[in-house]
Amino acid sequence: MSLRIVVTVKYVPDATGDRHFADDLTVDRDDVDGLLSELDEYAVEQALQIAEDADDAEVTVLTVGPEDAKDALRKALSMGADKAIHVEDDDLHGTDAIGTSLVLAKAIEKAGFDLVVSGMASTDGTMGVVPALLAERLGVPQVTLLSEVSVEDGTVKGRRDGDAASEQLEASLPAVVSVTDQSGEARYPSFKGIMAAKKKPVESWDLSDLDIDADEVGLDNAWTAVDAATERPARTAGTIVKDEGEGGKQLAEFLASQKFI
Repeated sequence: MSLRIVVTVKYVPDATGDRHFADDLTVDRDDVDGLLSELDEYAVEQALQIAEDADDAEVTVLTVGPEDAKDALRKALSMGADKAIHVEDDDLHGTDAIGTSLVLAKAIEKAGFDLVVSGMASTDGTMGVVPALLAERLGVPQVTLLSEVSVEDGTVKGRRDGDAASEQLEASLPAVVSVTDQSGEARYPSFKGIMAAKKKPVESWDLSDLDIDADEVGLDNAWTAVDAATERPARTAGTIVKDEGEGGKQLAEFLASQKFI
């Protein structure tokens, strides 16, 4: 029986762009380019490696997001994933991690799975809670924050590295795992992979396909909210200390005045 691997990925604003909040204090996605979250690239890579080591496996990438989120799916498909699922619905705007985990869990159940692989966190929200929420909703074990992961004989195994020690963990499938940015460099899509991705299937689902009511998701039903936001002050010119024999003293006084020393 084929090993069914589902990788959850997120389309996030480019961190190098000029990001802003919209009037409703959600991220203004129209004002900045988006891309596949870098931390999710590690999840795709580990899923592909597990599939390559298996006798028979299929890797599905899943995202919840606006129309442009298909770009994140295409990137994962060009890396080598087999197919993709895009959950898109206007009522999802402003959904937080709790609501997103509900949508992902319903989609994963509908798709069918043996192993769910996630990144350690998204590069925009950086909450890192969705893998645990998914495991709870799916009723399966979670093995999170792995820097090494493998599957053998119906068991997922991995190493979690801490500040003082490393742990060897394992769980019976089906299970949810998350991997860190230390799990291995993500492969770069080849030209062949990019061309092949254009022919791979991408299914589009909305809330009705997942039997989710609009009042379970969205900004008005989120468990978390941004109450206020202040734009970062413009960068000012630095202070130049001219060394005319007293440079060291002036530098020390400046650092002390800024409470750096």
